Amino acid sequence: MTTTLSVHTQFEQVFKSHFRRLHAYAYTLLSDQAMAEEMVQNVFCKLWEKNKELIVEISITAYLYRAVHNECLNHIKHSKVKSAYNSYMAVQGEGEDAPTQKLALNELEKNLDKALRDLPEQCRAIFQMSRFEGLKYREIADRMNLSVKTIENQMGKALKILRLKLADHLPATLLFFLLMN
Repeated sequence: MTTTLSVHTQFEQVFKSHFRRLHAYAYTLLSDQAMAEEMVQNVFCKLWEKNKELIVEISITAYLYRAVHNECLNHIKHSKVKSAYNSYMAVQGEGEDAPTQKLALNELEKNLDKALRDLPEQCRAIFQMSRFEGLKYREIADRMNLSVKTIENQMGKALKILRLKLADHLPATLLFFLLMN
């Protein structure tokens, strides 16, 4: 982008030239048109909000695809946590809309986010591809150019760390469901 264009004009050009393809990509991850659109819009909102401090060291296209990918993974992760929590609470005999449940779910999401962020980068990426994208170890190994054995070892490491970090925050049955499925 040239420096003679205003930030607003540059942003608009990037938005117009990338939105449709990013939406299509998000749709392949989520299978939901409206949610895919929301994820792409979230990425562009964050891009606009951080335009002053953002330094993109790769191409803007690569940056946007990675950002949309991460936004979709976070959405999938939160959906799984909510679903697992709702299932657990249904078994416990409590209603889904109880304020205490919402507080507990928010705390659970925060703890899970922190635990995932604390994982080593490669370990976290492998865990997310396995648990949130549903990829098999062979697919992850091919995608990351690693051996299947390395993927297995990294998944074991991720699960062990997550079990330790989340043990105090989840009932044992829910923790088992989240980390073993």
